[in-house]
Amino acid sequence: MLELPASEAAAAAEAAADLVLARPAGPGGVRVLAVDGPSGSGKTTLAAAVAGALRARGVDVVVVHMDDLYPGWDGLAEAVGLVTEQVLGPLSSGAPAAFRRWDWVAHTWVQRVPVPAAPVVVVEGVGCGSRPCAPHLAALVWVEADDDERMRRGVERDGEAYRPHWERWAVQERALFAAEGTRQRADLVLRT
Repeated sequence: MLELPASEAAAAAEAAADLVLARPAGPGGVRVLAVDGPSGSGKTTLAAAVAGALRARGVDVVVVHMDDLYPGWDGLAEAVGLVTEQVLGPLSSGAPAAFRRWDWVAHTWVQRVPVPAAPVVVVEGVGCGSRPCAPHLAALVWVEADDDERMRRGVERDGEAYRPHWERWAVQERALFAAEGTRQRADLVLRT
């Protein structure tokens, strides 16, 4: 496991790109990189940086955001099964992949979103590195930050009215990460 400080975020993106490209593609020709960690730690930012680094190398990449798969503020555990069944399983077997997107405002499932079989698919979000996902992953990156900093980022992004939702979500995260041992299984750890 390699740990890099936030001051080396560009290096972390390059390291993650190197890591996933060094791994063999699955039967479907896809390498899946999971970017997991608690909310507000910087997963989305890192995933975008990794995708940029891969594209700069001429590698086609698709990014899937777990936020589109969580069925609401109490749906973290359910989303692990959804991403495994709808995205990771099909991609790793060479089948077409697509997921139903959750509409957070309407509180319902909406359109199906196709996930093309690219040489690299980056899946980012809480739970994407869980054990059910692991057989389908080429590599796992863990992103973390102090609890107070993560809460500050979340409230800054979503507004103070969302603090109770963030607190409720944090309880689910702690339970999931404790059960899954995700950080301990990561190939790369980034502290932001």
